[in-house]
Amino acid sequence: MGKNNAKSGIGFWLLIWLLGLAGQLCWNMENQWFNTFVYAKIAEDPTIISWMLAISAAATTVSTFLFGCVSDRKGNRKTLVSVGYILWGIFTIIFGTTEFMNKGSDSALIGIAFAVVAADAIMSFFGSMGNDIGFNAWINDHMTSDNSGALGAALAVQPVIGTIVGTIAGGLLVGADDNYMRLFTVIGGSVILLGIVSLFGMKDVDTLKPSIKGSFSEQFFSIFNIKAYLQHRELVFVNLMLAVYFISFNVYFSHLGNFMIYYLGFTADTMGFIEGVGLIVAMFVTIPAIKLIKADRSSLLIFAAIIMNSIGLLAIGLFVSPTNVDPSTIWNPNLMAGMLFVGVGYILFLQTITVWSKRLYPEDSRGQFEGIRIVFYVLIPMVIAPLISNPVIKKSGEYVDEYGFTEYLPTNAVFIAGLIVLLVTLIPLYFADREHKK
Repeated sequence: MGKNNAKSGIGFWLLIWLLGLAGQLCWNMENQWFNTFVYAKIAEDPTIISWMLAISAAATTVSTFLFGCVSDRKGNRKTLVSVGYILWGIFTIIFGTTEFMNKGSDSALIGIAFAVVAADAIMSFFGSMGNDIGFNAWINDHMTSDNSGALGAALAVQPVIGTIVGTIAGGLLVGADDNYMRLFTVIGGSVILLGIVSLFGMKDVDTLKPSIKGSFSEQFFSIFNIKAYLQHRELVFVNLMLAVYFISFNVYFSHLGNFMIYYLGFTADTMGFIEGVGLIVAMFVTIPAIKLIKADRSSLLIFAAIIMNSIGLLAIGLFVSPTNVDPSTIWNPNLMAGMLFVGVGYILFLQTITVWSKRLYPEDSRGQFEGIRIVFYVLIPMVIAPLISNPVIKKSGEYVDEYGFTEYLPTNAVFIAGLIVLLVTLIPLYFADREHKK
């Protein structure tokens, strides 16, 4: 698939959607169902989830820098995608087997928690290799002024479709019997299959050449040249926006499933339908934004996204509680309205900032600049967010179960905390817009 036909051919767009959606399903499962898995199979304690977020974020970041450098030096994206996806799927299935470990004592529980965190980190390492670096750099290689809007829309809509399908299908696969192994096997197997497909169906662009700048260590550590990075002033502020927004996002989204299942009383499948309906509507609402992205109105779209997101978080934080929801049905107007506004804000933000940042990457260092993006998109948010959400949950959601054990449920307070952080995103937005106008 050469560069010219890769940008418009059916094969190219099939790979964009198949690999993109498979990856997003796997990330959605990790971000949502891994957390409910912990509450269902290990313990109702947000501390385990906090460690999962932080350690997997560190593993993801190491992977992006390492394989970003390898990808640029070798001039090869395909191998990273194929090998990364296959191993990603394998370790997703292995993660599920932790539920079968013996939980006979407190020390055994600590060991299981360690195994859960470790398995999640290894899965994230290979997921980042295949998706964050291999697949995203491959897309960057094909992005032009003509297709950037469509690619940006695809990349922004895919996490939403992944969330919709992953949440609805995930709930159905887990079922009333909490069969998480079934979910992990199906999703992990799908990612393995797509990794095999990419071996035969994917080709790098003809213009991709090895970019070797000294020894491997010299090139690897050159990305940590803060002075050189700060010269990309607009990109610096765009990445700061990304970091603040996703700190807010991880404060509440990591606990959304447990909030709806264990605090509000929904079943996994009903929770999936409620999230799914809101996000499906949000996805169609944001389609016109593609034209505004191409018209260079990114700052306006980001501002609108923050406002929409804030309205949604405020609605859930103030007007949704166990006293005014009916967990036997998906028809809960307050909750669905809040989910709709959060969904619209999330899609608008991700769709816009994805294109904005990728347009600013240096052409000969796209792989490594994906690594920098992951620091702001994954590492910083997933390390800082638990420092906010964990104490909020432990203070607002503590209760003693029927056996006398102290456990913790996420409450409305995490959405208010997420809202406060979200509003801080307006500060780097102001400076990014000012730099862009220069």
